[in-house]
Parts: sequence; structure tokens; C-alpha cells
Amino acid sequence: MPEPAALETIVVSHGAEDLLRRCLRSLDEHPPAGGNRTVVVDSGSPDSIPDMVEREFPAVRLFRRDNIGFAAANNLALRESTADAVLLLNPDTEVHAGALDAALARLWSEERIGMVGVKLVTETGELDHACKRSFPTPLAALAHFTGIGRADTASERLSQYRATHLGDDEPGEVDAVNGAFMLCRAEAVREVGLLDEGYWLYMEDLDWCHRFWDAGWKVFYEPAGTALHVKGGSSGERRALRQEIAFHRGMARFYRRFEAPGHNALLNAAIYAGVFIKLAASLAVTIVKSRS
Repeated sequence: MPEPAALETIVVSHGAEDLLRRCLRSLDEHPPAGGNRTVVVDSGSPDSIPDMVEREFPAVRLFRRDNIGFAAANNLALRESTADAVLLLNPDTEVHAGALDAALARLWSEERIGMVGVKLVTETGELDHACKRSFPTPLAALAHFTGIGRADTASERLSQYRATHLGDDEPGEVDAVNGAFMLCRAEAVREVGLLDEGYWLYMEDLDWCHRFWDAGWKVFYEPAGTALHVKGGSSGERRALRQEIAFHRGMARFYRRFEAPGHNALLNAAIYAGVFIKLAASLAVTIVKSRS
């Protein structure tokens, strides 16, 4: 097994100053044995936030940009990275002691592991189930969004999106990990390509994982490392109108790219109609909540 290589961590920030500060502090307090370089790409935050990064974390390399989207902001730093491993880390996370070492050890344990995610926990200590996922079937997606697939009593077919075939504390291969913590082998990134900037926000992580597998690179869940994930910390507990549209556009884009070619036209039409209906319902709820 090769020695752990230099790590570069990319954090895309957009508001949430205190969460970003906590995230960067955790990287300083719990670095991997081989060291870490941190890059912050600020995507449209008020000036006070990148100013805070410059003032409190002078070793961090900082890019200031308009709100160009999650994929584009990460790609900006990925293009310039020279590290052997790169970590995409959300600003609403905090890495725990040993998390980076555990993730790196797993990444270098096999030649064809291209991406590693760790166990993400919420502020209440519960598992963030998105830290290990399967590519959703139409049935599993419907079950997940209606809540049926998230019940403890749900069958494996209905709970499939949450990769329930793998225990929460069981390391193993998964279809996808969460974009909040994606540790990638640089060699794999060069082969697979950068994040798809056709996704402005949401679903780009699922797309990237699919492309890793398509190129012969494994995606691995490693619960020996843990990180806090304040879900919605950056985007808010309820998505804004632009975010809702981006989320549902991302769903349709992912389905069109990876699933639609294998299904008949009638099923595809039904799936797209379902996405549109869900978007309409979500927008209605968002509008009502914003006015209350």
C-alpha cells in the first residue's frame, strides 16, 4: 500500500459564516498525518465572510467569485490542484479526530478505489443517511420522497436509495456517497473528469459517483471516520425557489443521463411528469411558508 499522499481540501462557501469558521477550525485541529492544504472558493457570500477567512485562516488559499454554483466552484479549485488526493468538503461539516486519516487509508488500500465517504452524523448524533446511497430506481425514489422508504419497516426494495444492504457501521462499496464529504484520488478525477456544471446545485455528487463507477473506479463508505453534518446549514432548512428548481432539474438531468435510455418512452414520460408535479408541490409549499 502506498504511503498517504498530500491532501488538498476544497470548501465552497456561500454564507453561513459561523459554520464555515467551525469547518476550517476542524481541519486545523484534526489534520491527517501527511498534512493538508485547504482551499476556500467563496461563491457569492457577503464580503465579510471571505474577509473572515483571510483574517482568521491566513494559510487558506481563497478564491472570491460570484454565485457560480457548487459544481463550477469546486471545478475551479480542482483544475488547479496538484495533490494526489482531493477532498470536497461542505462548509456545514466538521471533521472529527482521525476522520481524514481513516478516509485516506481506505482510499489507498486498493488501486481502484477512486472515492471515499465517511460516516456523517447530525447535530443530534443520528446518522445522515445520505452518506451512503444506492442509485435510485423509480420505485425507490418515489418511496423515499413520500417517506415510505425511510420507515424502519420498509422493505429493501423501498429503502434501496439509502443503501440499507450495508450497515451504518459496516465499511463497503456503495453506489454513491454524499457531496458533503467526497475524498477522491486525483488519478481518478483526471480520468473521470470534473463535476458536471450542468447541475447548478444538487445531484452533481450522485452524477459524479455514477461516472466514477462507469469508468471502473470504486466508491467506498468508510465509517471508521466520522464528520458532523449540519444538514441545511448552508442552504437553509427549506430550499428557496431557485434551489427547489435546481434540485428538481437535477433529478430530471440525472434520470435523463443514466436511467431514461434503458426505459420505454411511456415510463420516461411518467417519471418526468412526476418530477414536475413534485416541483409544483414543493414550490407551492415554499411560497406559502415564505408568506406566513
